[in-house]
Amino acid sequence: MKHSELICINDYLKQYRKISSIYRVDDSVLRIIFEAGEPLFIDLGRGDSYMFFKEDFKQAKRYSAPFDVLLSKRFANAKIESMAVEEGNRIWRIGVLASSSYKAMRTTLQLEFTGRNTNAIILDENEIVLEALRHIDTSVSFRSVKVGEVLEILPPKELKEKPFILDEGIEAYLKASYEKRLHVKLEEIKKQKIAQVVKKITKLTQAIEALENEEELYAQSDMANHHGTLVLAHLHTIKGYQETVMLHDFEGNEVTICLPQAQTPQMAANLLFKKSKKLRQKALSVHRQKENLEEKRLFLERMVDVINAAHDPEEIQILVPKQRKSKQKGDESSYYETFLLEGYRILLGKNEKGNIALLQEAKKSDIWLHVKDMPSSHVIICTEKQNVPESVLIFAAKLCVEFSMAQKGGYLVDYTKRKNVKPFDGANVAYEEYQTLKIYKE
Repeated sequence: MKHSELICINDYLKQYRKISSIYRVDDSVLRIIFEAGEPLFIDLGRGDSYMFFKEDFKQAKRYSAPFDVLLSKRFANAKIESMAVEEGNRIWRIGVLASSSYKAMRTTLQLEFTGRNTNAIILDENEIVLEALRHIDTSVSFRSVKVGEVLEILPPKELKEKPFILDEGIEAYLKASYEKRLHVKLEEIKKQKIAQVVKKITKLTQAIEALENEEELYAQSDMANHHGTLVLAHLHTIKGYQETVMLHDFEGNEVTICLPQAQTPQMAANLLFKKSKKLRQKALSVHRQKENLEEKRLFLERMVDVINAAHDPEEIQILVPKQRKSKQKGDESSYYETFLLEGYRILLGKNEKGNIALLQEAKKSDIWLHVKDMPSSHVIICTEKQNVPESVLIFAAKLCVEFSMAQKGGYLVDYTKRKNVKPFDGANVAYEEYQTLKIYKE
């Protein structure tokens, strides 16, 4: 951010006397509401820090690190005593007075828009660091940011900036700040996340192609069974330990059979039947593996479509987070996908096994969703006995539609508590006391 931008925003926000709420909505994004004003978002991302207004910012998780706990304790419902931009530095300081049950506490939130070392630092009255978004060691910067140490003041410097000209009101400018970056940022994250998903699709395709041919295994099984039957029909003509034998089948055709090493013809026939059974079991196993891999690939192909249809980077980060916990082999959770929104876990069945697993694992108070009167993925919102915000319900219903329906258009999604859902015949259900949302697939 430019120094002159900070001054304009600071002058605009001086009209407020109180911070109603403040918390982190992303790894480096803070959300502040001044009194009853519009939420102000402060993105402290390295290299492109800025502030913006946005109506719907999708928050994946709730942050509870020491920084977040102290941020809420010291600044939520706090009276603003000072608000200023440092001369010669892109640093914005907000001084507040928060009343606790013990005493009034004066605290400063120092927001540093300094390029590579952007930061949010909580300071006490003596400029001692109480907490920080990023703890910085002297090996990284000439100035350390450590809890319990006095924060060194940055000396003012001559800032070489192009003149900041505000052609519109500050509110319009803050709304445009997000939109200005949206297209480039959205395309960039789409490209990055789709590449990750396509890489997984490629691996699954290679795994499918590496599987043995199911039809050939069944053909070999039938052949071994046929040979075993012929050997049984000609026991009197075959000797023990005989390696090959030429017989006539039931249509009179001549057949050469390689016999397994066995003491008697009867034992050789049994070994051929055993071989036939193993080949059939192997073919069935290959069929199941292929079916499982193809279902996973289909889910990822749908994921690519959903990413392409996303309207903002936050939604894509929820769909494909930076890091996912590795799932243990054989874990039922591999049959469903987990998404986080506003701290709520949303579970989406990838296939019938996933739908059944969700029905079995969901608690009575969890919310169950399904596309009305149509086959679809089951979706569960883990409520932890809390009231689920409408934004979470709508997002879960959208996931249900996006990953289930191929055609564009409007769909009805029913939802109710899990206790009102009665499963039968696998993933089929009957349900009552439900409500309905209308979701449009673009």
